[in-house]
Amino acid sequence: MSITETHALQHVSSNAYSWQVLYARDRRDFGSDLSAALRSVKAAGLDGYEPILGSPDDVVRIGSALRQAGLEMRSAYVNTTLHRKPDDEESILSVLAIARQARRFGTKILVTNPNPIQWGAAQDKSDSELETQAAALNRLGKELKTLGIALAYHNHDIELRQAARELHHMMAGTDPACVRLCLDAHWIYRGAGNSHIALLDFVKLYGKRIVEVHLRQSRDGIWSEVFGDGDIDYGRLVAMLGDLRIRPHLVLEQAAEAGTPKTLSAEEAMGRSASAVRALFAGAR
Repeated sequence: MSITETHALQHVSSNAYSWQVLYARDRRDFGSDLSAALRSVKAAGLDGYEPILGSPDDVVRIGSALRQAGLEMRSAYVNTTLHRKPDDEESILSVLAIARQARRFGTKILVTNPNPIQWGAAQDKSDSELETQAAALNRLGKELKTLGIALAYHNHDIELRQAARELHHMMAGTDPACVRLCLDAHWIYRGAGNSHIALLDFVKLYGKRIVEVHLRQSRDGIWSEVFGDGDIDYGRLVAMLGDLRIRPHLVLEQAAEAGTPKTLSAEEAMGRSASAVRALFAGAR
């Protein structure tokens, strides 16, 4: 099945981060009984699940549990360190080993957000490190393409520091045929100082590279409990994707942070969010 066909069938996935965070606020451990947890994902009305994969063994373990739960693994998230040598070589080989297993489970997209120098620190990569990272992304994307898997670059807010130089160079310094884009709408919004205009401008610049969208909403800058109306005008974003004839893989990443209301269980919040995503994209079919 092609990436674009996923949208036509209104396939909606959710990712590991959402469930880990929402379970944690209920004082539950999502990973303590993975099979039972994935049954909850299915019961909430999701069609798929985007795990974080660290090894080929993870692929088999999680992929098998997903099949048993009736969920698909059309995409997965992999951690990489690509801005320095020899870490970039190690990361590339690790991801390729994961990819060879993941395609057996129907994975079509591998998402990566190359690690920052230090999480939580205001330290930027040098120009040389950005060039090294872009070259590594290109190589990894080219290798994955031969396996029938798209590499989707993803960012958080740190990549928008310093005029978003890291974010822009990962787009301008890579081959669009090899390095695609996982649009994380809310991290773009937050990283640009809570700017919806910046998000739309980013889509204007790089929208044709989008193969996946991570979906999260906030109200007054705080992540909302359920995806729906809020700070980001997702209706405009959907219209822009339609104009570009982009039908991305949809991955719900609604989560919780300090200040997020707590009125629903994880299953209830994600179930309502999945319904809202389907309603949002129904008119774009």
